[in-house]
Amino acid sequence: MALSLLGIVNALSPKDAGSRRVARDVPYGRLPRQALDIYAPRQARGPLPVVFFVYGGSWMDGDRRHYEFAGRALAALGYVTVIADYRLVPEVEYPGFLDDCTEALSWVAARIGAHGGDGRRIALMGHSAGAYNAAMLALHPAYLAEAGLRDRVRCLVGLSGPYDFFPFDGPISLRTFGAVRDPATTQPVNHVSADAPPVLLGHGGKDRLVLPRNSSALAARLRAVGVTAEERHYPALGHPATLLALGRPARAIAPVLKDVAAFLDRHLAPAVPEARASAFPAAAAPR
Repeated sequence: MALSLLGIVNALSPKDAGSRRVARDVPYGRLPRQALDIYAPRQARGPLPVVFFVYGGSWMDGDRRHYEFAGRALAALGYVTVIADYRLVPEVEYPGFLDDCTEALSWVAARIGAHGGDGRRIALMGHSAGAYNAAMLALHPAYLAEAGLRDRVRCLVGLSGPYDFFPFDGPISLRTFGAVRDPATTQPVNHVSADAPPVLLGHGGKDRLVLPRNSSALAARLRAVGVTAEERHYPALGHPATLLALGRPARAIAPVLKDVAAFLDRHLAPAVPEARASAFPAAAAPR
């Protein structure tokens, strides 16, 4: 999906009344793209757990401002939600975008308390290439462990993510990872260990850009070492739809947001029912 189109979708999408943006253009580093926006429930009795959401765009495109609909939707569930920009190809090569995500996450762990968040209870979440980034942070020992964040991240949510796509056979993967000396190290499935956090993986059955087998392969590898790995497959959804279904009114197409809410509840427990009422007005908050 072209990001200009996503910007239009975001602008036209009704935002959840139980949430608001509490900070914008906050620098987490010195470079122009190293900035983030923060969303929170309107009815907040903090400190609240945090969702660190990483957007996709084939590692070549992306603008945090186009994801306000997702940030507001997650905030309405009772979470302080952070969406950060990160440097893209060709400004950086792999793993530069992962380094930026780690730096932004470190900022969150250290400073989100000033915005009502609990830096000790963080969920990593992403869509498409953003799900890859989130999974690599959660699984690869060079990121959470080296940054001292292993005990801060309680769970991982990946939507339509590429986790097992070597050998590289497409222009996107070849451009982004083709020059890596040891390409096996770029694959999230190869970094699974028993100390990985619980994981929810959602995928559209009609996804032809990132095949659903990516989620199934990662889930199977996690379960093999005893890690909780839940799968949700949505037969009617294509690649962008698992993201769009977080917003309104597209969430009526498939229960992506409800599934995410139930998973996050089990591992982060936000307990902000007043804010959540706007996300699911026709039914009780999911549990």
